[in-house]
Amino acid sequence: MAKKGRTAVLKRQREVKKAERAAMKREKRETRRDAESEPDSVATAEDLAGYGFGPLDEEEGGKDKDENSH
Repeated sequence: MAKKGRTAVLKRQREVKKAERAAMKREKRETRRDAESEPDSVATAEDLAGYGFGPLDEEEGGKDKDENSH
């Protein structure tokens, strides 16, 4: 078998490093795309007020009034 020259080894290392960087960029791009496509799933107090829901009473612990009246 022929002995590998140093330049061939360095070239292979550069190629591996370049491939790893490209894979990292692809992964970052996918996570950003996924994060942007998911809308906020929690409504703010302003959103609830816009839909006609009043502020929740802290004394009730977030339960509906119907549950407490039974």
